[in-house]
Amino acid sequence: MRLPFLSQLTVSFATLAFSFVTTLETQKAVAASFSVVADRLNNVRGLNFSPDGSLYITESGVGGDGRCIPGPSLEGLDSCVGATGAVTRVKDGKQERVLEGLPSVALRPSGSTGEGPQDIQFDVAGNPYLLIGYGGNPTINDFPESTPGWGQLYKVNFQTGSLTSIADFAKYELANNADGGNVLDVSGEIASNPYALAIKDNTAYVIDAAANNVLTVGLDGSNLKSFAVLPKQKISNPVFPTPEPGQVLPPEAPPSDRIPEEIEIESVPTGASFGPDGALYISEYTGFPFPVGKARILRVTSDGKVTVFAEGFTQLSDLEFDARGNLYALQYSNVPQWSGAADASVIQIAPDGTRTTLLSGNGLESATALTVGPDGAVYVSNKGDRAGQGQVLRINSTTKVPEPGAEIGVVAFAVLGLGCLLQRKFR
Repeated sequence: MRLPFLSQLTVSFATLAFSFVTTLETQKAVAASFSVVADRLNNVRGLNFSPDGSLYITESGVGGDGRCIPGPSLEGLDSCVGATGAVTRVKDGKQERVLEGLPSVALRPSGSTGEGPQDIQFDVAGNPYLLIGYGGNPTINDFPESTPGWGQLYKVNFQTGSLTSIADFAKYELANNADGGNVLDVSGEIASNPYALAIKDNTAYVIDAAANNVLTVGLDGSNLKSFAVLPKQKISNPVFPTPEPGQVLPPEAPPSDRIPEEIEIESVPTGASFGPDGALYISEYTGFPFPVGKARILRVTSDGKVTVFAEGFTQLSDLEFDARGNLYALQYSNVPQWSGAADASVIQIAPDGTRTTLLSGNGLESATALTVGPDGAVYVSNKGDRAGQGQVLRINSTTKVPEPGAEIGVVAFAVLGLGCLLQRKFR
């Protein structure tokens, strides 16, 4: 399943008691300014800082003139393949592409809603690892054998421009289908889309947005396996889009006269970050029709047990902890994008459970990823579904405003010793 928002429609901490919010009404509370640190990006996705303080950004590209498949749009357009994915670096204020010619698939002719390079992370030694999404059918070769392909994790050498494959998640999903869902999506492609990763010690934790699970693999390529399958949830009285003239309903949408009273939707994970308690935290977008207030943050322990850490969000696209234990959650859009609105939000969850909206709308829209910089500021991928319009924003969050009128339910976990430290089936 393709990520819904692609549709047009190691820090050390002291021991502490970590409380968290389970439910909360999120309201708009604009209280932060921002500056643009990178722009003119093509379907901007993941971003992260290298040990030398440089900002690395993945661009999913604008597709090309290669093989075409049904695209994720209400207009029934095709997505076509090309080698336009890239990695951009911002160093000392200078923006430049340091890696190009990577796999990309995007709507024709606009080049929007692209998939390709999705995320980039660095290990403790400073080695970069690049995740390329869209786990298309592994029997189809869109690119020469000597070049990068779909649905894989690569170790990158920026000096030589070479990429070494660590794991092929598309092949793994085709063979194992950990969540038990459909192996192929409506376009006939394998339902795998490795979308985000986190690295702990010598292991990569990879979020597959289409397979709805977390996979682990050694950074040497060993022991690829499914770590945790993420739970579905039931939604009452779902709201589905009504197509405009000339548009077509997504395959998942029922006819307007047969709307069910309850549906079950998939998790559709989008981001991963290790928390101060050593657990892995996962953001979810939720499956179609992307109901308001039903996206969750999930917590996965070292034995793979999954619990709900916080809920009440809409279309989460990423999350990240800072050195003080604050968790930042990114809403791609505050309402289902098929409604025609794209305003996004950055929400801070403090260790005591207090939620604060740092920025909502006012230039933040279709936000696809975030990271916390060495300066403690939050950096966000903005306008992440567009060709040539993507940006990275630096948010100055010094004037935070608590959510007004919010009712908070707080549940405290046990005191924890703290150590070192996202579906192509959905549309």
